Amino acid sequence: MPNDDDRSDVNVDDYENIWLRLVHMVIIAVLMSMASTLLGIMTVAQFLIMLVNQRQPNDQLAEMGTTMGVWMAKASRYQTAASEVKPWPWTELD
Repeated sequence: MPNDDDRSDVNVDDYENIWLRLVHMVIIAVLMSMASTLLGIMTVAQFLIMLVNQRQPNDQLAEMGTTMGVWMAKASRYQTAASEVKPWPWTELD
């Protein structure tokens, strides 16, 4: 049976971890906001490219959009506590 000292250590660790998680969540929220702006710029750019290029999209922009979508999904899962896996820059970019 754990004594009172063991339980207080766990509570302090949990308390510190939740504040560190908040810091990560704020950083990720800022990154997601920037990603959303970048996605808007990429959308307009891809449309203009398709307009002048006979409906052919730019492959690099399309791939970047896919990668960004995967990152945003991973970030959203962390933000909502559906996952403990932090997105890039803490883990590899998929």
